[in-house]
Amino acid sequence: MSVTALADRRPNLPHYEERVDLAAAFRWTARLNMHEGVANHFSLAVNEDGSQFLINPNMMHFSRIKASDLLLIDANDPATMERPDAPDPTAWGLHGAVHRRVPHARCAIHVHSVHATVLASLADSTLPPIDQNSAMFFERIVVDGDYGGLAFEEEGERCASLFSDPKVKVMVMGNHGVLVIGETVAETFDRLYYFERSCETYIKALWTGKPLRVLPDEVARTVARQMDEYPVASASRHLSELKAILDEQEPAYRN
Repeated sequence: MSVTALADRRPNLPHYEERVDLAAAFRWTARLNMHEGVANHFSLAVNEDGSQFLINPNMMHFSRIKASDLLLIDANDPATMERPDAPDPTAWGLHGAVHRRVPHARCAIHVHSVHATVLASLADSTLPPIDQNSAMFFERIVVDGDYGGLAFEEEGERCASLFSDPKVKVMVMGNHGVLVIGETVAETFDRLYYFERSCETYIKALWTGKPLRVLPDEVARTVARQMDEYPVASASRHLSELKAILDEQEPAYRN
């Protein structure tokens, strides 16, 4: 069935295209085995100040999420957890805090992907610039070394406060996982994808037991700047290609 035909069938939902992008990100994250069963959460702000956002429903596997399943909630609504379709308490605690406190975090993706979580489990959770992918994150990561338990409201507020520098787009959540932020679903998912690949390269390089060839700070800083200014909208194209594959193989994500 064509994308046009699918669009003709779409439910009358607010923020439909944003929902489709987010549903695609969930589905592809499951394909990459970066899910955590029915845990972990993605969110996307849909109003100007970022306080209203879409988020996955409580306890639904990423591989099943559709555009219509996504919840629309308000970070400033204290009655959110009283709703019959209330999100997971840790989703509310972490993502609610991010969307209240971090206006440049329009999209927030939190996973316990294997290699990023291995990095988060090391005594030194910094990611050295040992290749082009890892260099793109140079000076754009904050490491949270003060894990205090599940990300209920108090812990969520503490984590959100670590995104004070707008240049920082990735939080390595020590003893926990990773939180990635961005302007759009495409940008944020693309960043997650390459961060996990960077962590995989680093962890496997450590396995060899041989010395690492770490780039000088000046070179790593240049690579990070060049990637920020890269002239092709590669993140948008990345998500567009993934949606094209999903349109062929499992188009129900758009429903």
